[in-house]
Amino acid sequence: MSLAISNAYFKGFFTGRIYKGKLKSICVPGLNCYSCPGAIASCPLGSLQAVLGSYQYRFSFYVTGLMVGFGLLFGRFICGFLCPFGLFQELLRKIPSYKTAGYPQQRYWRWLRRIKYVLLAVFVVGLPLFFRNDMGLGDPAFCKYICPAGTITAGLPLVAANPPMRGTIGWLFVLKTSIAAAVVAACVFVYRFFCRALCPLGAFYGLFNRISLYRLRMDENACVHCGRCAGICKMGVDPSRMPDSPECILCGDCVRTCALNALSIGFKVFDGTSAEPGRKSRLGRPAVRR
Repeated sequence: MSLAISNAYFKGFFTGRIYKGKLKSICVPGLNCYSCPGAIASCPLGSLQAVLGSYQYRFSFYVTGLMVGFGLLFGRFICGFLCPFGLFQELLRKIPSYKTAGYPQQRYWRWLRRIKYVLLAVFVVGLPLFFRNDMGLGDPAFCKYICPAGTITAGLPLVAANPPMRGTIGWLFVLKTSIAAAVVAACVFVYRFFCRALCPLGAFYGLFNRISLYRLRMDENACVHCGRCAGICKMGVDPSRMPDSPECILCGDCVRTCALNALSIGFKVFDGTSAEPGRKSRLGRPAVRR
């Protein structure tokens, strides 16, 4: 649903033209490139870089406020259910292939998943803000040099629909296409590889998992640490040890597999309960319907 809403300008896919109406001033929660032919709104990462790299930089309460607001409300639930590129990765995972087993527990993932925080600090914030050209403008470095979502949903469709653009293809397009191809291949074998290792927007939202209104909670008194929740988590999280992990995309698989109802997921309400529909809350009361 979020994919269809974010890309409702269907005409653009046939004409190869980008929608530039008033809705483009609005940021969607997930990763959805501004230059996608069907996009009717802006990507929060692209908007943030545009503001940071502007000629006369001023703190953008609008863009930053929206991103913080999304994070405070939903945390990485946005990654799990509202991000179009997240859906794309889910579909790639369904391609028949050898699937990695046990990778969430392997030590190298502790380092790989930190790459997205480096990309957030350096390419999304640092380079656009501190490195400028002769005109005083900073490049949207992540969008320009790395973002596979932009290449797949914007670069390739625009080049395909506009023959004159094919003559302008250079090293940058080749670089980004190569990165996108590598990410696509990795996502076939590793569940949400881009989310886990490379997505700076996921890194940003993950910072709010501990304080977001919608989040995963655990009842210490009910949990027996059987390990079933950790075994089913495709993001490599052990909810019994860290239910508010910044890597959790709040998919709810662990809640559904817990036979003791020690885990609950949802918005925190005034009586202190939080639960998924059809399950008991952490206090043993009937689940709160959303």
